[in-house]
Amino acid sequence: MTVAVEKPEQPRKPEPPLRTDAVPPAAASGARTRKVGRGTVVAAIVVLWLVLFALLRGRQTLTLAAADLTDLHRWINDLNDSIGANRNSNPVFLYFFNEIRLVIDTLVTFVQELISQPSAGRPVPQIGWLGVVGVVGYVSWAVGNWRVALLAVAGFTFFGLQGLWQESMDTLALTVSAVLVALLFAIPLGVWAGLSDRFNRIVTPFLDFMQTMPTFVYLAPLTLFFLIGGASATIATVIYAAPPAIRITAHAIRSVPETTVEAADSLGATRRQALLKVLLPMSKRTVVMGVNQSIMAALAMVTIAALIDAPGLGKTVMQALESLDVGTAFNAGLAIVVMAIVLDRVTTAASARQEAARHATGRFATWRRPLLVAGGVVAAVLVSLSHTYVWAAEFPGEGGIGSSIAKAADTTTTWVQDSLSGLTNAFRDAITYGLLNPFQSLLTDSPWWLVAAVLITLGAVLGGRRAGAVAAVCVGLLVGTGLWSDAMTTLASTLVATVLVMVLGVAFGVWMGRSLLVDRVLRPTLDAAQVMPPFVYLVPFLALFGATRFTAIVAAIVYAAPVAIKIIADGVRAVPAATVEAATSAGCNTWQIITKVQLPMSRSALTLATNQGLIYVLSMVVVGGLVGAGALGYDVVAGFSQGQLYGKGLAAGFAIVLLGVMFDRITQAAARRVSA
Repeated sequence: MTVAVEKPEQPRKPEPPLRTDAVPPAAASGARTRKVGRGTVVAAIVVLWLVLFALLRGRQTLTLAAADLTDLHRWINDLNDSIGANRNSNPVFLYFFNEIRLVIDTLVTFVQELISQPSAGRPVPQIGWLGVVGVVGYVSWAVGNWRVALLAVAGFTFFGLQGLWQESMDTLALTVSAVLVALLFAIPLGVWAGLSDRFNRIVTPFLDFMQTMPTFVYLAPLTLFFLIGGASATIATVIYAAPPAIRITAHAIRSVPETTVEAADSLGATRRQALLKVLLPMSKRTVVMGVNQSIMAALAMVTIAALIDAPGLGKTVMQALESLDVGTAFNAGLAIVVMAIVLDRVTTAASARQEAARHATGRFATWRRPLLVAGGVVAAVLVSLSHTYVWAAEFPGEGGIGSSIAKAADTTTTWVQDSLSGLTNAFRDAITYGLLNPFQSLLTDSPWWLVAAVLITLGAVLGGRRAGAVAAVCVGLLVGTGLWSDAMTTLASTLVATVLVMVLGVAFGVWMGRSLLVDRVLRPTLDAAQVMPPFVYLVPFLALFGATRFTAIVAAIVYAAPVAIKIIADGVRAVPAATVEAATSAGCNTWQIITKVQLPMSRSALTLATNQGLIYVLSMVVVGGLVGAGALGYDVVAGFSQGQLYGKGLAAGFAIVLLGVMFDRITQAAARRVSA
């Protein structure tokens, strides 16, 4: 038998150290190469753009004069004429669009005759000013509290003292009509989206698109189908006001704890019972917040809808802006602000009412129901008086307070223009000549294909392939609108304003995020600023800077800054305290903590703030077409006022949508990449 003897293992010779000169050059360079950051790529794109701009400036810019039309614009004009000629014979209009218009017009007319317009041969509405004030006060008390009721009564009385009672009631009538119709569809759709993941995935892109579109651009397409007037204004407002209610209702349904739903199921509750007895009652407060947001959106849209002959305060502001009558515009704008504050406070109090009632104790809680009954009787008496007697139907006086406000605004405007013109003009010129004009020249004087390539490439670099593809589609369609140069002018104003918004957002957002005291002081002001419709922001800056595009830019900055500041403040506050304490213990000063810890860890909030700032700025810059901003905003306004430019105005509205979609997709994709 042979035994195999294993040989002892020989020690291995140590391998010589790896020589770098023996590594293939490609492999060595690959080992040393670092991934190029997106910031470096963006900088390289910009540098290349500047070089090509210097070489190709003024070539292939696709400029179109203000009075010139393209084939697309003429085709839209012909389509509009054809629709107008066949509106009462085409079955689609006869049995669909005209019927919708008739139903909405009937509703609006009913509400107007109830509170604002003469009705049924009467020289006054069915319910006069005293009845309206009584009903508003009672409803505010019933859904809120006595403080909100006092605010509502004071606010509505103020409309009459301004001499703007009928205009205010027209605005309220359109707002109420639109919100009623919007909620009729929005609440069920929101519940469906909250219960069904599939439907939520389907409806979300449409809601994103609807909320991305500026208020301005809803109007032109709707006039094509529903003509101008209160009906079209209400339909546009319904479309604009529905998305917030759908989103917030869906969120409310999804936020109900699963354990609560499972408990209801274990007790044998059907889906209908679970919805009516569990989900909706537990979501009531959040749903009312959605109603609040719909009302605010509706009020903003109703004021803008003055462009299509909607009655109310918006028409007064628009006519005053067109004639540069700052006093009248300020008086009417103040009425819009008061109405927005009253409606916001009432609905906000209603959202908190349920929890307050649950914890209410004492004598007042016991007597609340009898007091409500007594209050209802008083309100009914006031309604009866306003229906019967002229003194209770027509607001007494001639609006002396409004005249005083207008005169004070005119006097202040004159003083500002005389005393501060040097300062305001210097500020305007510094921004205009130092930042806006060079950037606008870069966009409008570069060859269109070069700017298109830059936008598409930046979209892909910042947001990824899908964002780049969306940018490519939007750019191609922008070229097709025939308004490339105007779109680039609007783009320049929007981006410059957004940069300044982010400067303010970072400065005040970090301050608020680091100090609870500052947050408590500033946040109510920011909340109030977000309540005001965009129309109102134009008035004070018209007094300061006159009718120029800079007026629209400054108004856009003030309009968009609150949302950016709040988002950044919340992002900074969300940075873990332990991380900040670790940086402090490591010897970092305040500046280093902000720049090296809090802002880098808030990148997703910064990107989201940029997204929202862009959308808000774009909406306001376009509205600035009313005060000399030019570009796409002017094209839209001119399309409403001059029949031969209707097609161009409609194309301009579509171009604004394309810019908004492109901005939204790129910034949202960038936010997802940052937070991933």
